[in-house]
Amino acid sequence: MKSNLSITNFADLTRSIKAWGKELGFDEIGISDTDLSVEENHLQQWLNDGHHGEMDYMARHGTKRARPHELVPGTVRVISVRLNYVAPHAKESWSVLEDADAAFISRYTLGRDYHKVMRNKLQKLADKIHSEVEDFSYRVFTDSAPVMEVALARKAGIGWRGKHTLLLTREAGSMFFLGELFTNLPLVLDQPTSEHCGTCRKCIDICPTQAITAPYQLDARRCISYLTIENKGAIPEEFRAAMGNRIYGCDDCQLACPWNKYAKLANEIDFNIRHQLDDITLVELFNWSEQQFNERMEGSAIRRIGYDAWSRNIAVALGNALHSHTARMPTSAENISIITSSLIQRRESASEMVRLHIDWALAQAH
Repeated sequence: MKSNLSITNFADLTRSIKAWGKELGFDEIGISDTDLSVEENHLQQWLNDGHHGEMDYMARHGTKRARPHELVPGTVRVISVRLNYVAPHAKESWSVLEDADAAFISRYTLGRDYHKVMRNKLQKLADKIHSEVEDFSYRVFTDSAPVMEVALARKAGIGWRGKHTLLLTREAGSMFFLGELFTNLPLVLDQPTSEHCGTCRKCIDICPTQAITAPYQLDARRCISYLTIENKGAIPEEFRAAMGNRIYGCDDCQLACPWNKYAKLANEIDFNIRHQLDDITLVELFNWSEQQFNERMEGSAIRRIGYDAWSRNIAVALGNALHSHTARMPTSAENISIITSSLIQRRESASEMVRLHIDWALAQAH
């Protein structure tokens, strides 16, 4: 029998929600209020500085991003959840990054689209709560709306904001997804955890494009994740060489972080590797037709950038492979010939944007 808000024991309900979340596979669950006034000031300054680049949606929602109770009227609590994403048996990241002929794809996207996985689990959690509480109202978020998920997860005690701006935990580093349930239930609040970055600045120093301009400050316009995913046009020439073989996202700041030695493997089978994306050559991916790309990336977060942006990114990486004589694992003479032939062959049918990057790539061989 359902209970209503006036008779609900919220301490018991909070404990039950956390237990249900664990049963659904979430690795951690925390509860926060909706006060993000401090974060709102930081967000506004970041937007004023233009550090969001072409991500207009970051500014479009105005103050709602930092005011959950305005985004979803009636919200008094946010249930934040964490889900580990490191795929078992994935090839070691640095070994891929050091191989000029290999394609590096950010480790969070080697499997099924996390938006769908997280949304499905959060909806099941909401359904369970709804079966127990009569007056329960909610909305599910999975990186799909103007939500300051790191700030909310920090308030919920799941972790602290690292200097690379991602959430960090002592138990699992930063290689996990976050999701939220906005709700009208006055659940028992969790307390923020302490911060443990200290004087470390490894994430700042290793960034290939110096996108982390200061501790806790990211200029998205310089970030390889932004350039390869959110950026719709040409990749600025000043950043192409620094991209190396990174064709979708960039994990360098996380790979350098000492806390990620504690990163946990995913228990979710949907995050298992698909199409050998952890260990595949640039040429093989570049030779996919648009139909092959759409078919093989069905159900993947990668598919949303489209075939042109995918080809653009790989063309830049192939150019870097042609100019890889100083790399730890440089391109062989045989592979230089194969890469050059692939670029030339693709050039005639490529879009104007992709052709621009192919021409740049071919020029790197001289």
